[in-house]
Amino acid sequence: MRGVHAYTGVSLMARLPRIQMRGLAFFRLYLVLPLLLGALALSGCSAFVPKSQVRGNKVDPDTLKELVSGTSTRKDVQSLLGSPTAKSSFDDNIWIYIGGVTRPVIASTEKVVNQEVVVLTFDPSGVLRNIQTLSQKDSLPVNVVTRATPSPGSNASFMQQLLGNVGRFTPTGVGGSQGPPSGGAPN
Repeated sequence: MRGVHAYTGVSLMARLPRIQMRGLAFFRLYLVLPLLLGALALSGCSAFVPKSQVRGNKVDPDTLKELVSGTSTRKDVQSLLGSPTAKSSFDDNIWIYIGGVTRPVIASTEKVVNQEVVVLTFDPSGVLRNIQTLSQKDSLPVNVVTRATPSPGSNASFMQQLLGNVGRFTPTGVGGSQGPPSGGAPN
Protein backbone atom coordinates (compact mmCIF):
# COMPACT_ATOMS: atom_id res chain seq x y z
CA MET A 1 0.00 0.00 0.00
CA ARG A 2 2.74 2.27 -0.83
CA GLY A 3 1.47 5.78 -1.77
CA VAL A 4 -2.05 5.07 -0.55
CA HIS A 5 -3.47 7.02 2.35
CA ALA A 6 -4.21 4.72 5.25
CA TYR A 7 -7.63 6.10 6.15
CA THR A 8 -9.24 6.84 2.83
CA GLY A 9 -7.51 4.48 0.49
CA VAL A 10 -6.84 7.38 -1.93
CA SER A 11 -3.35 7.69 -3.21
CA LEU A 12 -1.35 10.71 -2.16
CA MET A 13 -0.51 11.42 -5.76
CA ALA A 14 -4.20 11.91 -6.54
CA ARG A 15 -4.52 14.39 -3.69
CA LEU A 16 -1.38 16.38 -4.60
CA PRO A 17 -2.97 18.88 -7.01
CA ARG A 18 -5.62 19.78 -4.41
CA ILE A 19 -2.97 20.29 -1.72
CA GLN A 20 -0.95 22.50 -4.05
CA MET A 21 -4.02 24.58 -4.90
CA ARG A 22 -4.76 25.07 -1.22
CA GLY A 23 -1.15 26.09 -0.71
CA LEU A 24 -1.44 28.71 -3.42
CA ALA A 25 -4.66 29.99 -1.90
CA PHE A 26 -2.98 30.30 1.52
CA PHE A 27 0.04 31.93 -0.13
CA ARG A 28 -2.22 34.49 -1.80
CA LEU A 29 -4.03 35.09 1.47
CA TYR A 30 -0.76 35.62 3.33
CA LEU A 31 0.38 38.00 0.59
CA VAL A 32 -2.84 40.00 0.30
CA LEU A 33 -3.81 40.09 3.98
CA PRO A 34 -0.88 42.28 5.12
CA LEU A 35 -1.53 44.64 2.22
CA LEU A 36 -5.19 44.94 3.17
CA LEU A 37 -4.34 45.49 6.84
CA GLY A 38 -1.75 48.13 5.88
CA ALA A 39 -4.27 49.97 3.71
CA LEU A 40 -6.82 49.84 6.52
CA ALA A 41 -4.28 51.21 9.01
CA LEU A 42 -3.30 54.05 6.68
CA SER A 43 -6.91 55.01 6.09
CA GLY A 44 -7.31 55.34 9.86
CA CYS A 45 -4.47 57.86 9.99
CA SER A 46 -6.79 60.55 8.66
CA ALA A 47 -8.35 60.66 12.13
CA PHE A 48 -5.07 62.08 13.44
CA VAL A 49 -4.94 65.11 11.12
CA PRO A 50 -4.05 68.20 13.18
CA LYS A 51 -6.90 70.60 13.71
CA SER A 52 -6.97 74.05 12.19
CA GLN A 53 -6.15 76.97 14.49
CA VAL A 54 -7.48 80.52 14.41
CA ARG A 55 -4.69 83.09 14.54
CA GLY A 56 -5.04 86.79 15.23
CA ASN A 57 -8.36 88.60 15.50
CA LYS A 58 -10.75 86.90 13.08
CA VAL A 59 -13.81 89.06 12.45
CA ASP A 60 -17.18 87.32 12.15
CA PRO A 61 -19.00 88.50 8.96
CA ASP A 62 -22.36 88.68 10.79
CA THR A 63 -20.85 90.91 13.47
CA LEU A 64 -19.28 93.09 10.78
CA LYS A 65 -22.74 93.64 9.25
CA GLU A 66 -23.87 95.28 12.50
CA LEU A 67 -21.45 98.16 11.90
CA VAL A 68 -22.91 101.02 9.85
CA SER A 69 -20.76 103.60 8.09
CA GLY A 70 -21.63 107.11 9.22
CA THR A 71 -23.31 106.08 12.51
CA SER A 72 -21.06 103.57 14.33
CA THR A 73 -18.34 105.01 16.56
CA ARG A 74 -14.99 103.74 17.83
CA LYS A 75 -16.67 102.58 21.06
CA ASP A 76 -19.26 100.61 19.06
CA VAL A 77 -16.52 98.95 17.01
CA GLN A 78 -14.43 98.12 20.06
CA SER A 79 -17.42 96.63 21.91
CA LEU A 80 -18.35 94.44 18.90
CA LEU A 81 -14.92 93.45 17.52
CA GLY A 82 -12.56 94.09 20.41
CA SER A 83 -9.26 95.92 20.19
CA PRO A 84 -7.71 96.11 16.72
CA THR A 85 -4.74 93.93 15.85
CA ALA A 86 -2.90 97.05 14.67
CA LYS A 87 -3.43 100.74 14.01
CA SER A 88 -1.96 102.55 11.06
CA SER A 89 1.56 103.83 11.70
CA PHE A 90 0.79 107.39 10.64
CA ASP A 91 -2.96 107.66 11.25
CA ASP A 92 -4.75 106.55 14.44
CA ASN A 93 -8.05 106.72 12.54
CA ILE A 94 -7.30 103.49 10.64
CA TRP A 95 -7.85 100.26 12.58
CA ILE A 96 -6.71 96.92 11.18
CA TYR A 97 -8.05 93.51 12.23
CA ILE A 98 -5.88 90.66 10.95
CA GLY A 99 -7.05 87.07 11.29
CA GLY A 100 -6.37 83.74 9.71
CA VAL A 101 -6.79 80.01 9.96
CA THR A 102 -3.68 77.81 9.84
CA ARG A 103 -3.08 74.08 9.94
CA PRO A 104 0.14 72.40 11.11
CA VAL A 105 2.01 70.42 8.46
CA ILE A 106 5.36 68.62 8.36
CA ALA A 107 8.25 69.87 10.53
CA SER A 108 6.15 72.24 12.65
CA THR A 109 5.44 74.60 9.77
CA GLU A 110 2.06 76.19 9.32
CA LYS A 111 -0.03 76.19 6.15
CA VAL A 112 -2.34 79.19 5.79
CA VAL A 113 -5.82 77.88 5.03
CA ASN A 114 -7.65 81.20 5.12
CA GLN A 115 -6.51 84.78 5.74
CA GLU A 116 -8.60 87.90 6.16
CA VAL A 117 -7.85 91.56 6.92
CA VAL A 118 -10.55 94.08 7.86
CA VAL A 119 -9.59 97.77 7.61
CA LEU A 120 -11.85 100.28 9.35
CA THR A 121 -11.42 103.99 8.67
CA PHE A 122 -12.74 106.63 11.09
CA ASP A 123 -13.08 110.39 10.65
CA PRO A 124 -11.34 112.73 13.15
CA SER A 125 -14.47 112.82 15.35
CA GLY A 126 -14.40 109.00 15.74
CA VAL A 127 -17.29 108.03 13.43
CA LEU A 128 -16.81 105.01 11.15
CA ARG A 129 -16.46 106.07 7.50
CA ASN A 130 -15.26 102.99 5.56
CA ILE A 131 -15.13 99.20 5.99
CA GLN A 132 -12.78 97.30 3.70
CA THR A 133 -12.32 93.52 3.75
CA LEU A 134 -9.23 92.01 2.12
CA SER A 135 -8.56 88.32 1.55
CA GLN A 136 -5.52 86.23 0.71
CA LYS A 137 -6.18 86.94 -2.98
CA ASP A 138 -5.44 90.63 -2.40
CA SER A 139 -1.98 89.96 -0.97
CA LEU A 140 1.16 90.83 -2.89
CA PRO A 141 4.24 88.62 -3.20
CA VAL A 142 7.31 89.74 -1.27
CA ASN A 143 10.76 89.31 -2.76
CA VAL A 144 13.31 88.42 -0.11
CA VAL A 145 16.74 89.98 -0.57
CA THR A 146 19.48 87.40 -0.10
CA ARG A 147 22.41 89.79 0.19
CA ALA A 148 24.54 89.73 3.32
CA THR A 149 25.15 92.86 5.35
CA PRO A 150 28.89 93.53 5.60
CA SER A 151 30.34 93.78 9.07
CA PRO A 152 33.42 95.75 10.10
CA GLY A 153 36.65 93.84 10.51
CA SER A 154 38.96 91.84 8.36
CA ASN A 155 37.97 89.52 5.57
CA ALA A 156 40.15 86.68 6.83
CA SER A 157 39.19 83.15 5.91
CA PHE A 158 38.36 80.52 8.49
CA MET A 159 41.83 78.95 8.30
CA GLN A 160 43.50 82.38 8.61
CA GLN A 161 41.45 83.10 11.71
CA LEU A 162 42.20 79.67 13.14
CA LEU A 163 45.95 79.79 12.58
CA GLY A 164 46.39 83.57 12.93
CA ASN A 165 47.48 83.49 16.58
CA VAL A 166 49.91 80.58 16.29
CA GLY A 167 53.31 81.83 17.48
CA ARG A 168 52.03 85.14 18.84
CA PHE A 169 51.97 84.03 22.46
CA THR A 170 55.06 83.05 24.45
CA PRO A 171 55.32 81.58 27.93
CA THR A 172 56.56 84.93 29.28
CA GLY A 173 53.68 87.01 28.00
CA VAL A 174 51.99 88.37 24.93
CA GLY A 175 54.22 89.01 21.95
CA GLY A 176 57.41 87.96 23.68
CA SER A 177 57.69 91.02 25.96
CA GLN A 178 60.22 90.51 28.74
CA GLY A 179 58.93 93.19 31.13
CA PRO A 180 57.37 92.66 34.54
CA PRO A 181 53.89 91.17 34.57
CA SER A 182 51.14 93.77 34.58
CA GLY A 183 47.86 93.78 36.46
CA GLY A 184 47.02 92.39 39.86
CA ALA A 185 47.08 94.06 43.27
CA PRO A 186 49.89 96.50 44.17
CA ASN A 187 52.72 95.17 46.33
